[in-house]
Amino acid sequence: MPVAVRVGRAAGWVSRRLGIGAGVVIGGRVTLALAPSALSRLAAGRQVVLVSGTNGKTTTSHLLAAALRTAGRVAHNATGANMPDGAVAALAADRDAPMAVLEIDELHLAAVAAAVDPAVVVLLNLSRDQLDRGSEVRAVASVLAGALAAHPRTVAVVNADDPMVVWAASQSTRASTVWVSTGGRWNGDATSCPRCGTTLRRGVNVVGSADGDLWRCRCGLARPVPEWVAAEAAAVTSDGLEIPVGLRLPGRFNMGNAVTAMAAAAQLGIEPRRAAAAMSQLPDVAGRYTIVTYRGRKLRLLLAKNPAGWAEMLGLLDEPRPLLVVVNAREPDGRDTSWLWDVPFEELTGRPVVAAGEHAADLGVRLTYAGIEHVTAADPLAAIALLPTGDVDVVANYTAFHGLRRRLIAETAGAEATT
Repeated sequence: MPVAVRVGRAAGWVSRRLGIGAGVVIGGRVTLALAPSALSRLAAGRQVVLVSGTNGKTTTSHLLAAALRTAGRVAHNATGANMPDGAVAALAADRDAPMAVLEIDELHLAAVAAAVDPAVVVLLNLSRDQLDRGSEVRAVASVLAGALAAHPRTVAVVNADDPMVVWAASQSTRASTVWVSTGGRWNGDATSCPRCGTTLRRGVNVVGSADGDLWRCRCGLARPVPEWVAAEAAAVTSDGLEIPVGLRLPGRFNMGNAVTAMAAAAQLGIEPRRAAAAMSQLPDVAGRYTIVTYRGRKLRLLLAKNPAGWAEMLGLLDEPRPLLVVVNAREPDGRDTSWLWDVPFEELTGRPVVAAGEHAADLGVRLTYAGIEHVTAADPLAAIALLPTGDVDVVANYTAFHGLRRRLIAETAGAEATT
């Protein structure tokens, strides 16, 4: 296997040198091709945490890795390459780290868990995403249920507010399940019970959180009482202990991610206040929430890739700050853009809006039907020029976000080089 790892690293280096990509995926893919058992062999002897779900994987894994680093080195697929090849590359990059945090795509969780025998699995949420690749949400929940059933001794840290992941975690007997209330806003993909199909009752009074976050079905499936609750700026434990979390990342949803990460870190012996202090030092996640100055504008870069992500992101947009929305539909995004019709763009009133990206036309049609005045320019850099100077919010889906960020960095570096 050492030869396979070295060849994989060399392939990654060539990819970076030629400007093809970051070299992470190709490096892991080459290693796996030469040594199919590489993932299990690289994970042997480590405490591994797997983080999965539709939204929040990257942020939660970054927060968790920061918390665990207070106890030692941590291997982490920080770029967000969340297939088995990305996991291999992360483990190969730091073969001596005793712990690993791996963000894993939902449909690959079972295979990766079988290889690494995780100490902890974190399940965040499930919603529609990449409609051309992903199955119906309940079918994805069944995949997660199977992954957990195969590892009954693994601790599961699960979002109690999401009926789909609660149902998945409840399908098998576990040594330990830790329930977390994240306070998420989106419930559009869990209106009916995943067990029996009946419409869920919401607002049922269950101890542990405010009305509106609660749910129950007549078949007996109900929101568990959480051991951890994400409050305004703190984590609240089941025994009433309130732990301040001075998070630099914005939004209620990121507080939910942070409390989930804190609960997972506690399973590996990290004292919660120590975890909170480490997480509070994280200024951004893989470029998200960063500010880039470009031609008289301060661009705040945000990522939203599906209706659930947009539901949370809308609360961050400062009215009447100008807005650039960039949408692609490449393989990592999902080719199907029909999800745009489930985003409440009607809330984007009272600000200049520009639609951009490879599917700017599709986005423009949706904005028109939402009654949002806008202009369309496919090229994101050209679109920026159509917005007023000053503060601008930029919301893009996955490949659009990373492509625009690379171009902004290159343009900024080029401008500095000529001054």
